[in-house]
Amino acid sequence: CSGQEVEAVRREFGDDFVTMVPGIRPAWGDVPHDDQARVATPADAVRRGADYLVIGRPIRLASDPAAAAARIAEEIADR
Repeated sequence: CSGQEVEAVRREFGDDFVTMVPGIRPAWGDVPHDDQARVATPADAVRRGADYLVIGRPIRLASDPAAAAARIAEEIADR
């Protein structure tokens, strides 16, 4: 489901239902959002209850993928 739907999915199916959220775009990234209709930041998706995040382009297209992944992990930890 999208990051915007996680809370509704949780209400409908409960906490045991695993959610996987694509369309994750960090607020600081330069990856266009036009490839996804319902994007969410990593922190927003986790705050809403996402179990797994699909984060492809923001890491793959970064000039330093390891640094991008670390920055995303920090953003999630600081949520």
